[in-house]
Amino acid sequence: MSTQANPLPMTDQSETKGSIDIYLLSALLIILCIGLVAVLSASGYASHRQFHYSYHFFNRQLLAMGMGAVAIFGLCVIPRSFINSIHYWAIGLSFVSLLACLLMGLTSHGAQRWIDFGIIKLQPMEFARISLVLYLSYFLGNKQNFTGDFMRGVTPPLLVTALLVTPIVLQPDLGGAILLASICVLMLLVGGSRIKHVLYIIAPIIGLIVLGVLFSPYRLNRYLAFLHPFDDMRGIGWQIVQSLFAFGSGGMFGVGVGNSIQKTGPLPEAHNDFIMAVVGEETGFIGIAFIMILFAFFFYRCYLVIMGQENRRDRLCAFGITIAIAQSFLFNLAVVLGSVPPKGVAMPFISYGGSSLLSNMICAGLILHYSRTARNT
Repeated sequence: MSTQANPLPMTDQSETKGSIDIYLLSALLIILCIGLVAVLSASGYASHRQFHYSYHFFNRQLLAMGMGAVAIFGLCVIPRSFINSIHYWAIGLSFVSLLACLLMGLTSHGAQRWIDFGIIKLQPMEFARISLVLYLSYFLGNKQNFTGDFMRGVTPPLLVTALLVTPIVLQPDLGGAILLASICVLMLLVGGSRIKHVLYIIAPIIGLIVLGVLFSPYRLNRYLAFLHPFDDMRGIGWQIVQSLFAFGSGGMFGVGVGNSIQKTGPLPEAHNDFIMAVVGEETGFIGIAFIMILFAFFFYRCYLVIMGQENRRDRLCAFGITIAIAQSFLFNLAVVLGSVPPKGVAMPFISYGGSSLLSNMICAGLILHYSRTARNT
């Protein structure tokens, strides 16, 4: 039995005359400000140690945020017809960029994931998420009559997803591939594909993940460290243990902004993927709870934008973009709390990293764009 709901009307909303969701924008701005303070605090020691200048990482974060602000403004004012016309171009550009990573990308932590453009280093995988959402929303929004047919309604999205996932796996970046695959699976479900067809996809994905872990000593060690981090707390379990120590040291009210001990060396990637551990140490449970409430409100406003779209394609695109932000948020928080094996996923809008910040601000710009045609915001 198909899970497809009654199709939404395919009305033309190329002219977006409404105003943006001011509550969504306000939540975004507050989170971005918190992120700047967190990066300034968490990166100072590492920046001075590497560059003899305490504001190197902070200045680069400001640059990426400025680029993201320009992107948000542009996305809020461009016509809907332009966004609806670039899905194939976006997929093509993402695929070429991912191939470029394999041929001439920068190698870091054993993987080629970045392209150096001089003033900024970009990670194409971050932008491939957006390209995939644009394509899937186009296909599932305009081909809803095929969603019950596996060959015509499921195979094309799978092939396009595989086109992007393959070079990501070869980088290697198993976690990034999982994020893209999960976007495809969730959008297929919401787009009306049959549950049994989605199960046909999930089963081999899980099998490939298991094989990828078992036949990679590095991934297997990280998985074992996640299960028992304190068994090798001075080895493979060091990062998780230090993250937990940071949260524990913060207590209810924290040790004060700027006073973290873990960021001075014990905690690797303190200003990147594990920045929330530093935030937890410095601001305590109260600070972390406040950030969680902000994100919950942000995603609530995103939900209103999604449900307020009259056009099926617009609703699917807003949903996919929200999922792209939400999965990074949940995955990062789970990693720093030791709930899932470590994986390089940044906390949206807060972690240091130009690619992550810019891509997530583009996602936020798209949500704000769709909020102009939401009926209930």
